[in-house]
Amino acid sequence: MRLQQQDILPELAQLGQLIADAPAALRVEVLAQVPHMSGKLPLYALSLGNPDPTLPAMVLTGGVHGLERIGTQVVLAYLQTLLQRLPWDITLRHALQQGCIYFLPLVNPAGMANGWRANGNSVDLMRNAPVECHEGAAWLVGGQRISRILPWHRGRQDKMELESQALVDFIKRELFSRPFSLALDCHSGFGRTDRIWFPYAKSRQQPIAHLAEMARLRQLFLQTYPHQNYIFEPQSQHYLCHGDLWDYLYDLAVQHNTTLLPLTLEMGSWNWVRKNPFQLLSSLGMFHPVKPHRVKRVLRSHLILINFLINATLSYRNWLPLSQPELLLQQARALWY
Repeated sequence: MRLQQQDILPELAQLGQLIADAPAALRVEVLAQVPHMSGKLPLYALSLGNPDPTLPAMVLTGGVHGLERIGTQVVLAYLQTLLQRLPWDITLRHALQQGCIYFLPLVNPAGMANGWRANGNSVDLMRNAPVECHEGAAWLVGGQRISRILPWHRGRQDKMELESQALVDFIKRELFSRPFSLALDCHSGFGRTDRIWFPYAKSRQQPIAHLAEMARLRQLFLQTYPHQNYIFEPQSQHYLCHGDLWDYLYDLAVQHNTTLLPLTLEMGSWNWVRKNPFQLLSSLGMFHPVKPHRVKRVLRSHLILINFLINATLSYRNWLPLSQPELLLQQARALWY
């Protein structure tokens, strides 16, 4: 019996249905065709809004790690919400005139089809960029080139994987000419609390050049939604690694004199395991809620965060440039460094 796409990769089938039913306002591009078994799987990029490169933009990505299906599902759920609002919501239509929202819901389709963290070549895409940590990256977890049999393999030194390169090329093309952009990459599998991480993953000692801007974004979020439970922090507070894609893209953006603030949503999957230990019997259990009611809860729980980040992106002129950058920088260093 031949497996259908919805059987091996239901997220891709869902995305295909969204595209088929979408209004003309949704622009669709296939960035790459990723080899899988005897065929290929598309790596889609979708966009809504004004493509004018002088306007701000936000990117939502998911599925970089194939085991973390919930990240892809969060991005798909938000895209579906916007598509349902478009026909009747004049406030959404007005907002989309002020900038652009990009969606890359499934960056690693072969890995997700295989049920692997890595891609089809057994390379961890978040260890694949040409970035070196010189402060003692976590052993194995921080990226290794010992063997592709072991997890967290970095891939070749001279060439990025097809999926990584497609993401990098897309971000450079669509964001680097803009005055401001923000990215949210949706992951799961760390701790009991939802966390918002920002670069660097390569250094505990070197803050990013836009540390004050990141502190201001956190301040805005806490002031606007004081009852949320996210922890907003640099990834380096937990572990260091080689080859982080967002470290690489952030540094490239700085070199191009544009402001790109990359964020990673790390959903606290240990809570799902604590409430349902039996899900550890599944290969997805450490990274996915499994129970349908918990999946629904996760899909709705991040709507406020994503809405805030989109509004902050489109309204960046109202909170940047900073009025007290030195004070914010001092506070950020005291909080995080």
